[in-house]
Amino acid sequence: MTHPATRAVRSGLVSDRHHHAVVPPIHLTANFAFPAFGTKGRYDYGRSGNPTRDLLSAALAELEGGAGGVVTATGMAAVTLVLQLVPAGGRVVAPHDCYGGTHRLLSGLARRGLLDVAFVDQRDLPEVEAALAVPTRLLWIESPSNPLLRLTDIETVARLGRAAGALVAADNTFLSPVLQRPLESGADVVVHSTTKYLNGHSDVVGGAVVAKDATVHQELCWWANCLGLVGAPFDSFLTLRGLRTLHVRIREHVANARAIVDLLHHHPAVREVHYPGIGAMVSFTLAGGVEAVPVFLDGLQHFTLAESLGGVESLVAHPATMTHASMDEETRRRAGIGGDLLRLSVGIEAAEDLVADLHAALDRALPLATAAR
Repeated sequence: MTHPATRAVRSGLVSDRHHHAVVPPIHLTANFAFPAFGTKGRYDYGRSGNPTRDLLSAALAELEGGAGGVVTATGMAAVTLVLQLVPAGGRVVAPHDCYGGTHRLLSGLARRGLLDVAFVDQRDLPEVEAALAVPTRLLWIESPSNPLLRLTDIETVARLGRAAGALVAADNTFLSPVLQRPLESGADVVVHSTTKYLNGHSDVVGGAVVAKDATVHQELCWWANCLGLVGAPFDSFLTLRGLRTLHVRIREHVANARAIVDLLHHHPAVREVHYPGIGAMVSFTLAGGVEAVPVFLDGLQHFTLAESLGGVESLVAHPATMTHASMDEETRRRAGIGGDLLRLSVGIEAAEDLVADLHAALDRALPLATAAR
């Protein structure tokens, strides 16, 4: 069987039947001509279908091992699309420490009475079982979690969800299908912010949903068209281009992350390191507390203070004031997201430069750590 890396590189190549271009063309059109009165071709309107977008959705479905994929305009559009599978007033069980945007959306819909949501620590199986004892339509899994990189046993939790009659959705943004394939562990649906590792160059915002079952995929297609959640052709082209280097990028991301984790574990300015041994996202707390955060950040050369992740460039984020600022303080406290927490998206620059940059930043923060002891 062909290796996934080969499939990622070859996806969509030489599919142009008109001019035999190696790289597939971008179909930048809003509409498509009808062959004749009363006769519709495969495509009629850009919201309903586009050849460029379909190449990307097919590639993602193949990499995740699903029946079909839907490419959306953003990662949050992908989350919104999956929630259309929940009937009015239906129940969603989600992680207590999920991405801030997902938490905000679920909480907002719950406040309007459109769904019922329970946020639980999915590492605590009795807590998951208790939540699922109430009839549940959707079990949402995020593993590793954002930003503390906690791992959920997808296979076990998915089994509990299916036994309770729930659909199981897994956010695989942090690992990509290179490192994790949730459909093989029992999930019904996989969600991605393609903005991140799949595109990998921080120049496109997008999302995707891959369904294991063809019937679920068709329902997702219907809602994506109905609500206009689909991604644009040019964005799809760029993401498909990024996908071709996914496997080689991930290898370099992970190697760099491990070098950085080794530094963090041994530096006295660091209080706690969060890294599950997989992927290229790393978070840690500073021993000097929140006062050490600006000291650490001021002077960084190879880490940019910015939201998002998964690009070739290294980023640093302060979750409490950035990615998870929409959470109230008590919710952040319960999730373990304090003001002393920083999250790194480790890029593919030279490892020695990244390590040296962080070492200097930690040295700057060390006096505050010493004073706090």
